Amino acid sequence: MAINISRRKLIAALGGTATAWPLVARAQQPAMRAIGFLRSTSRAASEYVVAAFREGLKEAGFDEDRNVVIEFRYADDQIDRLPPLVAELIHWPVEVIVGNVDAALAAKHATTTVPIVFATGSDPVTDGLVASLNRPDANVTGVSFVSGALGAKRLQMLRQLVPTATTMAMMVEVDTHEAELELGDVKRAAQAVDQKLIILEIAKERDLETAFETIIQSRVSALLVGSGPFLASHRERLVALAAQYAIPAFYSLREFVVAGGLMSYGATITDAYRQVGIYAGRILKGEKPADLPVMQPTKFELVINLKTAKALALTVPPDLLATADEVIE
Repeated sequence: MAINISRRKLIAALGGTATAWPLVARAQQPAMRAIGFLRSTSRAASEYVVAAFREGLKEAGFDEDRNVVIEFRYADDQIDRLPPLVAELIHWPVEVIVGNVDAALAAKHATTTVPIVFATGSDPVTDGLVASLNRPDANVTGVSFVSGALGAKRLQMLRQLVPTATTMAMMVEVDTHEAELELGDVKRAAQAVDQKLIILEIAKERDLETAFETIIQSRVSALLVGSGPFLASHRERLVALAAQYAIPAFYSLREFVVAGGLMSYGATITDAYRQVGIYAGRILKGEKPADLPVMQPTKFELVINLKTAKALALTVPPDLLATADEVIE
């Protein structure tokens, strides 16, 4: 499904405070608290992070079967749907809004009073979500799993895996700060070792097939898949295309490798959403977002799928295997 508006244009499209949207009333027990969960992606692509979020909520003392209601909203990769979805949640009303980076940006520009907890792979300061990591300020805090900052390291590992690759490609989401920073790091790393690198920009689902056609036409030997919610939400399609065209591909999240992808390196997005659940619970108990510093990962994991490597006739170097945190066979 096409993205109709860029993240940068989202700010201009928001235009002031959220308007009230008519909703059918829903009976609630007096003790039930309400949380809004909003993502720019689809419901199906979000199930694994929803499970992690619920786990964190339980750790904080909140359970959907007992004392909390979660209102779920999904923009299905249409960024311009986020403002009205935020308006629905505010009108509900919810006491906390949880979202990925695009959803959190939409929420921040709609309200200065409802607490917002985000999960993002980019820099929340650069994105304008918080004033600083240690002192978020205002009504926003969250977790950054620092995915985009690891692009150069992933390129290095991909070169170890496919040392004969004369031409590599990098797939990037268009018009996001995370993609810009990651792409800049990868370009510099490629130039330092004279690695030829083709950039494939992705804005909509049909761009994925077009990108692989370019990969074949350009005789690309290996692919680096960049960070971002759109690419992550289409991980199964990406993994299937890489297998179809027999292209060794390196990913940002473990979930790609679980789906059959070759290799990934980064923090776990599920841990990030578990922490988001804990933060949401703490806010429901009375803590303020401004007093909760933005959490960052302390560990990055290398995950290798040996079954996929065998299908690609690749031998994983012993030093990579030795440093892997998880090997799928």
